Amino acid sequence: MADPADKVLVVGPSWVGDMVMSQVLYRLLQQTRPDVLIDVLAPAWSGPILARMPEVNSALTKPIGHGEPALGRRWKIGRALRADHYGQAILLPNSFKSALIPFFAGIPRRTGWRGEMRYGLLNDLRKLDEDALPLMVQQFAALGVDCGTALPAELPPPKLVVDAQQALLCQIKFGLSASRPLLALCPGAEFGSAKRWPLEYYGELARSYLQRGWQVALFGSDKDRDVTAGIAAIAGDSAHCFDLAGQTQLAEAVDMLSLADAVVSNDSGLMHIAAALSRPLVVIYGATSPGFTPPLNSNSSVVVSDIDCAPCFQRECPLGHHRCMRDTPAALVTDKLDALLASDCGK
Repeated sequence: MADPADKVLVVGPSWVGDMVMSQVLYRLLQQTRPDVLIDVLAPAWSGPILARMPEVNSALTKPIGHGEPALGRRWKIGRALRADHYGQAILLPNSFKSALIPFFAGIPRRTGWRGEMRYGLLNDLRKLDEDALPLMVQQFAALGVDCGTALPAELPPPKLVVDAQQALLCQIKFGLSASRPLLALCPGAEFGSAKRWPLEYYGELARSYLQRGWQVALFGSDKDRDVTAGIAAIAGDSAHCFDLAGQTQLAEAVDMLSLADAVVSNDSGLMHIAAALSRPLVVIYGATSPGFTPPLNSNSSVVVSDIDCAPCFQRECPLGHHRCMRDTPAALVTDKLDALLASDCGK
């Protein structure tokens, strides 16, 4: 059995992008505590992401929906975890509910930000200074070091591992060509439509690259099918434009994105996956900011709106005009992508 002091239970976040960014914490823990054993308590959907993180020993499914109180079930899960003898719990969510399971599990050191008044539930309670730690990954990583300890100047970025054979099988399954370069477009906006670049702009970008001899794959969930269908209709060339919205499991989406020669995305979970796969990446920001959740990939470029009301961090545009995205034309994103690919070829 591992030394309890080196067994850490991380309560993971509830969004895909946040889960990808949490790998920064796991990598930092391994750098600073070489014998650490990290388990992550997280929603069932996150399994395929955590499986691509070699730092994670085990992904423990939390069978409770996002926002559900479920006090009885949290107590049962916590009591069951007592047998694992964790020395520390690190809580990435700031909610009161997220602190209950580690408390019920009797984990000696329970670390997290103050959040929703979690006095008593946490005994290593930190006060967040957002000016000192503006990035989400910094806020995650700071919970992995002792209070008052400075973070390294450079944090280890997310780095997902891909099975090349599985990626090849996905390529065959969905009928993509091995001879044409692949542009992946990720128009999904699970958080809210304020984050989505207009579908007609995506369509224009897709058409431009299809005319150059590329193939285009559109990624998203079932909820994005109307959007991706609209993009495909504008793009044309149905033989080389693949609408995969709602057709891939999360694991398959990771494998498929690993094959992309370039990716264009809103600020989304798939964007963070593409960044963690080191794909050439252009990200369009409007309602959100790269000052908080940037792509953690040196081979990336961002397009940021400069209108006064952005970023608003709202799910829907509160003014109804969506200018932070509509004022970013397809030509600008195409130029950004062309420049990124040219610099990548020169390396």
